[in-house]
Amino acid sequence: MSSPRIFTPEYYALMRELERGGWWNAAMRDIAGRLLEGIALPASGVLLDVGCGGGQTMTWFGARHPSWRTVGIDVSRDAVAAANGLRPGQVAQASALELPFPSGSVDGIVAIDVLQHLSLDHGDERALAEMARVLKARGFLFVRTNAQAFPRVADDPAAAFHRYEAAELRAKLQRSGFVVHRMGRLNALLGLAEIPRELRARRADGSRYHGLMAVVRREPRWLFSLKRNWLNFEGRLAARGALLPAGRTLVALCELSERERTA
Repeated sequence: MSSPRIFTPEYYALMRELERGGWWNAAMRDIAGRLLEGIALPASGVLLDVGCGGGQTMTWFGARHPSWRTVGIDVSRDAVAAANGLRPGQVAQASALELPFPSGSVDGIVAIDVLQHLSLDHGDERALAEMARVLKARGFLFVRTNAQAFPRVADDPAAAFHRYEAAELRAKLQRSGFVVHRMGRLNALLGLAEIPRELRARRADGSRYHGLMAVVRREPRWLFSLKRNWLNFEGRLAARGALLPAGRTLVALCELSERERTA
């Protein structure tokens, strides 16, 4: 069965299923929470979810930090409709390249699997500049994106799809005015299971981007816990500053430098 193409209703329906029942998604929320515990969040503030999809990250963050206000944007009308079902009135249709918020108006930003899907003509850098613009000084940015792994994947202009080297992502964040506190590679071991599926998909359709290839399976609780705990182990290494030599996902926790905001 082929994977749903990005930005389609089927894509967001599968994403919501994975968010509700996938071990990978559960572990990634664990890891994001652990990394955010490493910085001094204000008691209250405004969190912006750039590319919020169906709103699951906003809901997760709001449950952990009920004194914060959560808002989101997504380029897809289907995603906005789904997110407003969870967070009524808090999500707007907009582009990461032109955020509809005043400068210095938000305290934190999350950008989950967004940068790799922006225009290959420096779209990621334009988006990071916009994020820096709307953040307050010392505001935080949490980024998750795809990493180059085996087999290496060239850019796919048709799907505007890119995979990052850690040094490339760090350099782009720093050029945009962010101080990178933590950067880590994840999905090093369990991500190996994706290789056969990706190779089969590449032979079948010839493209480099294949959409969401994961499926929600009913797994024994012990297996779900084993996978989640292993990914959490990699996340603990990232929280301690370790950068694994391999891994199919990159996470970065950053802070906007005061110099950038006052410039």
